[in-house]
Amino acid sequence: MLQSNDPTVLAFAKSLLGGEGINWFEMDVHMSVLEGSIGIMPRRLMVVDRDLFRAKAICRDNGIETVGDHG
Repeated sequence: MLQSNDPTVLAFAKSLLGGEGINWFEMDVHMSVLEGSIGIMPRRLMVVDRDLFRAKAICRDNGIETVGDHG
């Protein structure tokens, strides 16, 4: 749903989704250990299929680009 190297974007998205009662799961959190914590590996934020439309709308309405929303 969302992929970013920016921890502030991820934190904002998690807060927005949590506030709307949408459960999320963050993937690739521990990849930073393998990459040396330099932030080249983006983290992914996932939601279950039934919440995907709402989650994307919430992110889009708050200026967060999600996967598949590119021009």
